[in-house]
Amino acid sequence: MKFSCNKLYLLLATCYLLLASCGSDKDDIATPKPFAYFRIDFPEKKYSVFQDDCPFEFEYPSDYARVLPDIEKNADPCWKNIIYPRFGAELNLSYKTISNNNLNTYLDDSWALATRHQVKASGMPETPIIRDSAKVYGLLFEIEGDAASSLQFYVTDSTHHFLRGALYFYAHPNYDSLAPVIAFLKKDVERMITTLKWKKADGKGQMAKFNH
Repeated sequence: MKFSCNKLYLLLATCYLLLASCGSDKDDIATPKPFAYFRIDFPEKKYSVFQDDCPFEFEYPSDYARVLPDIEKNADPCWKNIIYPRFGAELNLSYKTISNNNLNTYLDDSWALATRHQVKASGMPETPIIRDSAKVYGLLFEIEGDAASSLQFYVTDSTHHFLRGALYFYAHPNYDSLAPVIAFLKKDVERMITTLKWKKADGKGQMAKFNH
């Protein structure tokens, strides 16, 4: 029996496809690549001492951060914002002088402001802060998950000074993508806390709520 040209072409094409499939052990079905975030090159940390007329001083990364006064309408004179332009973030600092037994009010405010982010958080580990030599005591809150604020803390000497901090980003919170930056800036927050020094209090306390 003789094959027609069309049948011969069909047979050769079939054999080619069979040989091609047998010669490869890999799946020919395309699979999507896992989603990845951009790599971030972090700068070297070089710290300087921040001090002005306010009753505290601390070290901060002066190469990539700036300490500015809080210019919000209800801000107190010694409220500061540490701005990280490279990372689109800022650490809001609220200072209060303790008087008239208002320490518990400040503690309650700090706890309420930290725990309100638990709605979006997957966890909130707490780290005690104890520096007897400098009379610095408090708590550091690490707020895990897509919360607006990823790090918060408060420190006090229990008699004159109270300082609260909260880290925010200027972007919609995405914990997975921000995690490396949060870890990087956490070291700066820890450095600030471990180098914090109180100066003489002026004795003029206020019963004002924190706004951060």
